Amino acid sequence: MAEMGRQSVVLKYNNEDVENETLRSQYCNDTAPSVPNSSTPDVRSVLVTSVLNLEKLDTDLYRGKHYWIPSTQRLFGGEIISQALGAASETVTGQLSVHSLHCYFVRPGDPSVPVLYQVERTRDGRSFSVRSVKAIQHDKPILMCQASFHAHQPSPLAHQYTMPTVPPPEDLLTMEELVQQYASDHNLAERDRRALNKVLDPEVPLEIKPVNMPAFSRRIAIEPRKLLWVRAKGHIGEGDMRQHCCVAAYVSDYSFLGTAVLPYADFKPQFSASLDHAMWFHNSFRTDEWMLYEIDSSWAGHSRGLVHGRLWRQDGVLAASSAQEGLLRMVPSESKL
Repeated sequence: MAEMGRQSVVLKYNNEDVENETLRSQYCNDTAPSVPNSSTPDVRSVLVTSVLNLEKLDTDLYRGKHYWIPSTQRLFGGEIISQALGAASETVTGQLSVHSLHCYFVRPGDPSVPVLYQVERTRDGRSFSVRSVKAIQHDKPILMCQASFHAHQPSPLAHQYTMPTVPPPEDLLTMEELVQQYASDHNLAERDRRALNKVLDPEVPLEIKPVNMPAFSRRIAIEPRKLLWVRAKGHIGEGDMRQHCCVAAYVSDYSFLGTAVLPYADFKPQFSASLDHAMWFHNSFRTDEWMLYEIDSSWAGHSRGLVHGRLWRQDGVLAASSAQEGLLRMVPSESKL
């Protein structure tokens, strides 16, 4: 495992110390930093117009739509987390920022019916507000979520890991381009070529640029670590940072748990599922601008795997951290993919 970032350090950018105030100045209710991006069309992101456009049915009761359904035909966990956080945010007033969420997946999501989000106003204090959200289908909970909101408070404590040194997104190929490049190999078996088609799904509302080569082939064991640039498709704008936190929650579950199986080339998941998911928000950010998602797995055993993630702004500021444990029932791999 790489040693990079294992010691806490004061952020350095362009070889200069960034003042502590930079690290503590913007919390999730602030306006996110605006980074011009001429390549992003001024079309509203479906993550805002569809996924996070919850229908209010009653006081503290919301209904969410489905946008992208994975090939597993189970609801994408990131969608449920982001909508649960969105429902909780609707019930919080004042200048409070999302600072953390903790979720348990208790049943698989059914894509044939909508999800109801029932919010309980657990606590409203002077500095913190806590919300409990139950995501319901068929009269049963599929996810239990607690979200906490915090009023910005200055502090002399300010440190973070150092962002990994990686090529900028403009120097890298998109996931689609990498797949096309890999599929152009004339020696590639037909079954492998068909499997590659499953890698890409035009409905995924995210743009991905991997830093390290994706594990298209399962022939070689690699360390359980991924680095990828990610941003929402379409325009979101500066807007409310709570909305960007909801989008980041969606992003955080994409390509996450699979990191734990990268060292095991001779096995493939027979069944996998997220068990719990946590996220902490540190500084303001824009999810419609490129962010680096650093993912690694620190442990696997007992048919479970543990993964950690860090979302970085392009200027080296740590925006958010995430963690997840999932169920991984493995069987010997007979396929080359």
